[in-house]
Amino acid sequence: METTNTRNAYFASGCFWGTEYYFMKANGVMATAVGFMGGHLPNPTYQQVCTGKTGHLECVEVTYDTTQTSYEDLVKLFFETHDFTQDNGQGPDIGPQYLSCIFYGDTDEKEMAEKYITLLKKQGHRVATKLTPASSFRKAEDYHQQYYEHKGEHPYCHSYKKIF
Repeated sequence: METTNTRNAYFASGCFWGTEYYFMKANGVMATAVGFMGGHLPNPTYQQVCTGKTGHLECVEVTYDTTQTSYEDLVKLFFETHDFTQDNGQGPDIGPQYLSCIFYGDTDEKEMAEKYITLLKKQGHRVATKLTPASSFRKAEDYHQQYYEHKGEHPYCHSYKKIF
């Protein structure tokens, strides 16, 4: 739920457990949820998305306080916590449901994402990250929420690497 000082942002960077792990620890983030965005089924299950045939991406909804962090900070964290150069998956997770994508909610978010993609290209990186208008977010089953926090483990397919 968005209020005056809160906003939602949507990021897909492979396995949603690893993506969520880093966002939920970020300054100014109030809540996270893992789920799915894109695709053609109105209420896909995890098992359906795992087939790679629904068109959905594993995605994280990030609810943040705009007085404590910015969309720009979240975009930087997104790029610093996954391999944005990899096509057709992330690390060992291969398939269209694991693509790198920023789902933007408005023109300002799209322009901010484009700014960082351009900056990365100027640094010599190839960027596989897609930019797509945000659509309906479908929350995944409860056992996927805050997965690594509940397991007391660290992500196997995500790590932090300072870029900016």
